[in-house]
This record gives sequence, structure tokens and C-alpha cells, in this order.
Amino acid sequence: MKTPTVLKTVLWGVIPLLVAAFTLLLAPTAATAASLTEVTSFGANPSQLKMYVYLPANRPARPAVVVAVHYCHGDAVAFYNGSDFARLADQYGFIVIYPSVTQASDGCFDVASAATLQHNGGSDSLGIASMVRYALTTYDADPARVFATGVSSGAMMTNVLLGAYPDLFKAGSAFAGVPFACFAGPNSWNGECASGLISKTPQQWGDLVRAAYPGFTGTRPRMQLWHGTADTVLHYNNFGEEIKQWTNVFGLSQTPTSTDTPQSGWTRTRYASGSTVALEAVSMQGVSHNLPVQAAAAIAFFGLNTATSPSPSPSASASRSPSPSASPSPAGTRACTATFTPASVWAGGFVGAVKVTAGSTAISAWRVTLTLPSGDTVSNSWNGQFSAVSGAIAVTNLPYNGALGAGATTEFGFQSSGTPTGTTATCTAT
Repeated sequence: MKTPTVLKTVLWGVIPLLVAAFTLLLAPTAATAASLTEVTSFGANPSQLKMYVYLPANRPARPAVVVAVHYCHGDAVAFYNGSDFARLADQYGFIVIYPSVTQASDGCFDVASAATLQHNGGSDSLGIASMVRYALTTYDADPARVFATGVSSGAMMTNVLLGAYPDLFKAGSAFAGVPFACFAGPNSWNGECASGLISKTPQQWGDLVRAAYPGFTGTRPRMQLWHGTADTVLHYNNFGEEIKQWTNVFGLSQTPTSTDTPQSGWTRTRYASGSTVALEAVSMQGVSHNLPVQAAAAIAFFGLNTATSPSPSPSASASRSPSPSASPSPAGTRACTATFTPASVWAGGFVGAVKVTAGSTAISAWRVTLTLPSGDTVSNSWNGQFSAVSGAIAVTNLPYNGALGAGATTEFGFQSSGTPTGTTATCTAT
């Protein structure tokens, strides 16, 4: 078996590739545009985390709060730049909190200590809870709409937050994590858990969550899980253990109430009580630990994918997206438009984003023809079903982002070799 040090080297060696692929180019911020701001005093913070907050320029009187938790060897600024949560905040009007590790040499969140695994016990989870409490008071945010999401170490912390602070969080979305308390122990790294060697009964896993806050009697926060079957860093076995844990916490059978395939190679199982889906789990066939983060799907699971009024200002959007190139739909089919933006460009490749906007009437589904320059090849994609990897590619919506109200928007993205110059996108409603 690999030592914990070797395992951590493997795990966080892949993260810089993710950051490089998804980092957005930031233009100078306009005076009216929203920006990432550090908050230096927000309450109990035993492990000296940093708090960064993104306040969209337009938001409702009682905005929702999303806590977006970074991976090891990352930080809040990198996760802000390299993920889609701030852009979605501009679109839907919620606040994003980005916690940032300062004390751990590996930049990982504490998901192992007895303090972090206990309600108001201390360490990183208490610091993040303090950030949420600060936001609820300072920004008059809605306590009924507070959510957590994260990748890898951030996914593990998402499990911790929902387990230890069910009074604060209403739902979570964990991308490539492990069950609550799977890392529990005296060391920051648990190689046995990371390797998928820890297996417990559903009751045992559920008891660990209930013991984190014995006095809690309210409704448990809903959970969404994502994991790649080829994950050799936080082994895919952890996905099944998470399902065992949360179905037990919710008092549900491990037999899903529904199973479907939202995208080729994905299997989604849902576990519901009545009409409420308490747990949603998406298995991604052949995908490694470096999985594409489905930010829009997480926001939809939280129920936040309803645009605010008025829409975010153009200046706020421009501060995060360089040189957009819009291609309207052909005459007579103007139910939607598609706008391509090269979100990040490097030698030999780029990340592209395509914004789909409904016209003056609502649509139930969309289809974008994405045309790449000769020689460009898509290696990764998210939030859309791609029919091919080069040339003229038909991209259709997924189940959660097809229906758009009049003037509403959604977005899909992709990573490609080559250059973005000459890329076009046209949209038709279907």
C-alpha cells in the first residue's frame, strides 16, 4: 500500500491540471461590477481560515448563500477563478462564500479531527459555519437557502458540513469526496479511507453523522454526490459508502426510487421520500479524480436556477469573460441564441463556454451547433450532450438545463486542443 505522503502527492498532483484548464481570464473590474472580497473578521475561527465573498451586483432582498470549498493545494481565489459558481451567482443572484486554508502545509481542509467532526467543536468546520452566520447577519441572507459544495478535499468538507451543521445547511453537492468521518483519526490524511478500504454498514455510517450533533431534531440537508469510476485517488468505493451513509441518515432504502442516464456514461440514482429527492448520486463511467465539476447541476439541485430581476449588469459579466463572439440563430428560428466565449487559453488548447439564451418566449429544450476550426478536438465537456469531438458538433441540453423562461440563460462548456479563433455557435429550440 502507498504511504499517506505518496497518496497525497498523487492526489494533489492532478489538481494543478484542473486549475490550468479551468482558470478564467479576468479583465479589469468595472466600478459597478461585482468582485471577490476578503472578509477579515467574521467570528470564531480556530484554524485561521480566510473568508472571501462574492456578492453579485444584482441580488434579491434575501439572497441564498452557497459555500464553495476548494481542493488541496488550492485556495479561495483559485477556486473562484477556476469554477463557474461566481458566474452562476451573477445569473441567479446568490452569494458565494469561498473559504481558504492558511495553516495546513498541503492546503487541505481538516476533515479528520474530533473537533471538526462535532457541531461547534472547532477547527475548519466551525470557521466555515462562522462565515455562514456572518453572511446571514451582514448581508441579510436567507437562512432557509444555505448550501455547500466542493471538490475533492472540498467535497470531503461538504460531507462534514452537512453532518456537523445540519441546522445551517439545506443541501450539499460533493464532487469526488468520501463519507462523513471516513478520514477520522489523529492524522490529517487517512490512506485507508482514500484507498477505499473502509466499509461500514449503513447504520454505522449513519450513527457517525447523528453523533456529530446529537441534539438535532430538524430536517436533514439533502445531498448530491458525484464520483468517477476510474478515481484511484479517492477510490470509487467511497461513492458507495457515501450512498450507504446518507440513505441511512434520511431513513431511506438503498434501493433507488429512480435510475436514469442524464449523459452518456453517467448513471444517476435518486432516493426520494415522497416527492422530495433527499439523495442524488451520479456515477461517471471511466472518469478519473479530475472530474468535470457540474456547477450548474449543483445549483439546479439546490433549487437556485431561477434568474433574478433585473438581470446582472453587462459590466459584471464582462469582468469575468473576455471577447465574447455571438452567433444568432438562423432567421425564422430565433427562439434561442448561443454566445461562445474563450474562457481560458494556453499554448495548444483552450476552455470554451457557450451561453444559451431563450428568446421572447419560454423554451423546453435547445440544440446548439458548435463549429470548431479544423484540427481542434474536444477532450472534455460539461452541462451539455456532445454528439462528436470535432468539426460541427451538435450539443443538446441535459435534463436539468433544457427548459428556459423567456430571456433566461444557461451555459455549457468544453476543453479543446487547438485555438478558439474561428469557433462559432448557433442555437435552435427543439
